[in-house]
Amino acid sequence: MSGHKWKPGQSGNPSGRPKGKGPFAEVRESIAGHVPAMIAKLAQQAKEGDVAAARLLLERVYPAMKPVEAPQPIEMPQGTLTERGKAVLEAIGAGELAPSQGAALVAAIGALARVVEVDELARRIEALEAKENQNAKS
Repeated sequence: MSGHKWKPGQSGNPSGRPKGKGPFAEVRESIAGHVPAMIAKLAQQAKEGDVAAARLLLERVYPAMKPVEAPQPIEMPQGTLTERGKAVLEAIGAGELAPSQGAALVAAIGALARVVEVDELARRIEALEAKENQNAKS
């Protein structure tokens, strides 16, 4: 017999508190009938210039706008990954590239370096295995 008493999806406490019950559910129930009037009151206050009421309504209806950076092309050398990383840092230093964009590019170059490293290791292992197989046949 396994050490588990319950099957997946089966409650460990079937006679526990039912879903939708508890202090938060009670608060929700107590104000549920008043929500339309509360929203109407907030909307009226916002129309009358209450900035806090306007902010509350807008924050709940419209997600906050996030700044978006425009793509910025930069000249990337065809050299090593180190040379490419240096080119990004120079572009940041020259004000040609936003620091956040530069950080993203440097992170991408780092990820590419790890991929190249794995490919190189795989190539070396294959070469060693081929050499070992050739020596075993001799």
